[in-house]
Amino acid sequence: MTPSTSSDRRVDGIDLLRGLAIFFVLMNHVNMRLRIAKIPYTQGLPEHLVNALFWNGEEGVRIFFAISGFLITTMTLRRWGSLGQVDARRFYVLRFARIAPLLLLLLAVLSALHLAGFSDFIVRPKTGGLGRALAAALTFHVNLLEARRGYLPGSWDILWSLSVEEVFYLAFPLVCLLLRKRTWILAFLGVFVVLGPFGRAVLAGNNGTWKEYSYLGGMDGIALGCVAARVAANRHYSQRVCRMMAAAGAALVLLCLGCSTEAWKQAADGSGVYMTLLAAGTCLLIVPAAQMQWRARRALRPVAWMGKNSYEIYLTHMFVVFALFDWFKAAGKPMNAVPALFVSTVLISTLVGGLVERYYSKPLNARIRGHGAGEKRPALEIAASSAG
Repeated sequence: MTPSTSSDRRVDGIDLLRGLAIFFVLMNHVNMRLRIAKIPYTQGLPEHLVNALFWNGEEGVRIFFAISGFLITTMTLRRWGSLGQVDARRFYVLRFARIAPLLLLLLAVLSALHLAGFSDFIVRPKTGGLGRALAAALTFHVNLLEARRGYLPGSWDILWSLSVEEVFYLAFPLVCLLLRKRTWILAFLGVFVVLGPFGRAVLAGNNGTWKEYSYLGGMDGIALGCVAARVAANRHYSQRVCRMMAAAGAALVLLCLGCSTEAWKQAADGSGVYMTLLAAGTCLLIVPAAQMQWRARRALRPVAWMGKNSYEIYLTHMFVVFALFDWFKAAGKPMNAVPALFVSTVLISTLVGGLVERYYSKPLNARIRGHGAGEKRPALEIAASSAG
């Protein structure tokens, strides 16, 4: 990647991180289908490679959390000058414009598929049925429902992360207005950073679902992103410092993503700090990416494009996963077709997400936000509106 000083461009470094995150989510969900079907496709592959490629879906979501906190805080500072002067009403309008159109469409489609009896989309009575799932999705407690009653179908289950994120942002502007001073706001965010590992390692108890999906266990990543944005807001780091930060962040992220069988991870995961370390590494990459306005080389631009449309890909990709896996089963589950299953899932999910963003999410987002069709917005604001 090469640095760029142009202010009218998207931040490719951040989009690349989001592209990497959504790639891991896609790979993990195909992997889960294959595992449920007891297809031994990983035989003969190195364990490190299997873990790094196919088991990092949750880690991808944690990367999203850190990026989201950074971008939302950065744009709040740019719009209102300080966190203590945020216009709460406008903040909620902007979040609604970004999140609600596609979420409501998704829930309508999922409800129709449930009522039509498609097996992959039926919400079982054990988890409360369709009405209970809709209520959980619309009031952002899908994670709590699943921790208490069991997993929802895949296209519903992915909404656990939205539940964590949006509950955080419901409180965010109100807390900023209440505390006002930067020091108090940073201290409040620091509490979430400290309590996140505690929430995963202790408060979750023996509930594995709540360990992964709890509010407290997910908000440390968002809070770290917010802290990184606030700390970096009034500072311009030299290229040397930015490179050092990026190197440290890359090392930490790669360690978390690529060394999942090492003893250090077992200790870090047991103490709850593993995901916090991943979020910290992500923040160390985001800050220099934003300050240096890195531009992706041509070979990496497809990954950046995935990141640009990550919210749309995330909410729609399970339709592609289910459809392609059904065709895979109908073909007799040929082992030699497994690589094609992974590749086609990534490509088609990316295409579907891009089309949804261009022809549905983006126009409705602009209309709700009150922007004219030809109005140009700053690059980082566009990037922030793409954070799921």
